[in-house]
Amino acid sequence: MFTLAATGSAVGLGNIWKFPYIAGEHGGGAFVLVYLACLALIGVPIMMAEILIGRRGRQSPINTLQMLGREEDAGSHWGMVGFIGVAAGVIIISFYSVIAGWALAYVARMASGMFSGVTAAGSQSIFSALISDPERLLAWHTIFMVMTTLVVARGVRSGLEQAVKVMMPVLFFLLLLLTAYALNIGEFERSFRFLFQPDFSALSRGGVLIAMGHAFFTLSLGVGAIMVYGSYLPSRVSIAKAALVVALMDTLVALLAGVTIFAIVFANGLPVAAGPGLIFQTLPIAFGQMPGGLFFGTLFFVLLVLAAWTSAISLVEPAVAWLVENRALLRVRAAVVVGVIAWLLGIATVMSFSDWSFRFRFAGEYRNTGVFDLLDILTSGIMLPLGGFSIALFAGWAMSRRSVRDELGGRDGLAFRLWYLAIRYVAPLAVSLVFLHTVGIFGVLG
Repeated sequence: MFTLAATGSAVGLGNIWKFPYIAGEHGGGAFVLVYLACLALIGVPIMMAEILIGRRGRQSPINTLQMLGREEDAGSHWGMVGFIGVAAGVIIISFYSVIAGWALAYVARMASGMFSGVTAAGSQSIFSALISDPERLLAWHTIFMVMTTLVVARGVRSGLEQAVKVMMPVLFFLLLLLTAYALNIGEFERSFRFLFQPDFSALSRGGVLIAMGHAFFTLSLGVGAIMVYGSYLPSRVSIAKAALVVALMDTLVALLAGVTIFAIVFANGLPVAAGPGLIFQTLPIAFGQMPGGLFFGTLFFVLLVLAAWTSAISLVEPAVAWLVENRALLRVRAAVVVGVIAWLLGIATVMSFSDWSFRFRFAGEYRNTGVFDLLDILTSGIMLPLGGFSIALFAGWAMSRRSVRDELGGRDGLAFRLWYLAIRYVAPLAVSLVFLHTVGIFGVLG
């Protein structure tokens, strides 16, 4: 069950919405290669560290790190690491919910036939009308937050487990169905070359940093979600195998989504570097012009909603768990409190696409959506790398070698020594580069 729940946490908008558009913006193959290297050298070792910390503490992330810090004579101040992660999760769900609201809106629009034979100008007009209407965006944002809060309120066992048991198999089925559809209709071979034939001249320094930051975002690292799931992991289950399976499934979904989307984009002569609106502006054109496209287009956005829902549940769970443990709140009330806070913060993102928009420069590129971009940069560029760096330090330096070895099987073999080397030196160094470069670029060019 852990693998399914953790995969549900990892697989979401980051795989199906964000990965394709950032890969398209940063040259395809070279970006993907850097991203895969970051998953292997940073993502998997830190995921293993989060799981073992969660399993050893068996509490919410904040309480787990406080307790283990005291047990390992490293101090209870490590609880702040958990607090940063919990805060990042609430911030992410606030804007994540708005984007998921777009997907909900597009399920209805696609099913109604609105995109039948639509032109590029027509598709852009429909998308612009949606995101520039605060009342409509707020309504979809509200619906998605209610969906998420209802599942979280039911608890990990009766809520999350039941949800992912249904959602994840359906998600993979729909993605495979759409991939088969793209294989027959789109330029699958060209799409494959675009994503797997590296051209490093097309990759900027900013692209490298974004690839490393996305490795955290896509695996839900640094927000405490994986730590929460680790707290439910039985002692007999191998942490290394569980982490590898989750990372492989997460990567498979991202790559399948990318190949599928770009095959359809290429088949219709559409731009690959369309930014956040890639799937909302370009894919409806493709689906609207293809035989059976409206049916498969509806399935695609249903897939996107399911992926967003499973991830959203995991982003809310750490904050809810802390309120239940430390403020003696009933789970339903805690879920409502967190949901309302995220909903209120999400209003700023809703307004950032209209009246509250402003332009700023980051990593040599201009951003136009104000609060939405700022929150994305704050979380994926700063808070998640900082959280991942701290988790690596805690597992590699604050905890004793014996403690971490016990959670990883009790053997001091080659596999353990390689992981220990990665968590103590490789991952912290790599994450430091992401964090320091991100802050540095923002300071110089912001």
